[in-house]
Amino acid sequence: MLPMHTIAVRAARAAGQTILRAYAELDRVEVSSKGVNDYVTNVDKEAEAAITYQIRKSYPDHTIVCEESGENKGTNKDYVWIVDPLDGTNNFVRGIPHFAVSIAMQFKGKTEVAVVYDPIRDELFSAVRGKFAKLNDFRIRVANKDLGETIIATGFPFKAKQHTETYMKLFATAFTQSADVRRAGSAALDLAYLAAGRVDGFFEIGLKPWDIAAGDLIVREAGGTVTDFTGNHNYLASGNIVAGSPKVTTALVKSFRPLLSEALKR
Repeated sequence: MLPMHTIAVRAARAAGQTILRAYAELDRVEVSSKGVNDYVTNVDKEAEAAITYQIRKSYPDHTIVCEESGENKGTNKDYVWIVDPLDGTNNFVRGIPHFAVSIAMQFKGKTEVAVVYDPIRDELFSAVRGKFAKLNDFRIRVANKDLGETIIATGFPFKAKQHTETYMKLFATAFTQSADVRRAGSAALDLAYLAAGRVDGFFEIGLKPWDIAAGDLIVREAGGTVTDFTGNHNYLASGNIVAGSPKVTTALVKSFRPLLSEALKR
């Protein structure tokens, strides 16, 4: 899988250069709405094209699933690349320097390679299943703290506001039981920061596979655990995720379980 890791890194950096050039001239960025509080820019599409080009150049028969263009099927169904060219678009269009490129490669349904790249800070988080999790050239590990000492990252369910009441109960529980809570606007970077020990836990409702797939592997290869709100492993399908060190994930799931609506128990 290491050659595919190399291609994922190359693709992420190519997309990052596209994003950085546009970030320097935000007044020229074209923004359109996909839905309520859900935006796409020409930069998302250009970055996605740069990623697809790099993958297709080396693996023309692989399938690529992108946030903006959907599924681009290849003849080899075993290999699937899951791509978010710009996670944190709302931050990007407002000039908030916190967003990332997220690329994961699955083989027969298991994520084998993952890259999350922050072009602003030139920080590249990556993992290969069973081998390592790194930030640039340095190995990373999740922090191992008691829940009361932790900083927990989260994201508001702005695309799934029907869960607002339940989410606020979960937020209140996390806030009162931890040292503090952060909401930065990029799930991919939240998971990458968790893997690097910058935050200690993470939870969110209603994410998509391209938001989660790369960060999921990076966290697990850094010694963390990732579950849904019931402690099971359906988070890529449901989009409902809890992550942290084994101790923190267990504590959060235990605290959240009595507060879940029926919709979040599935």
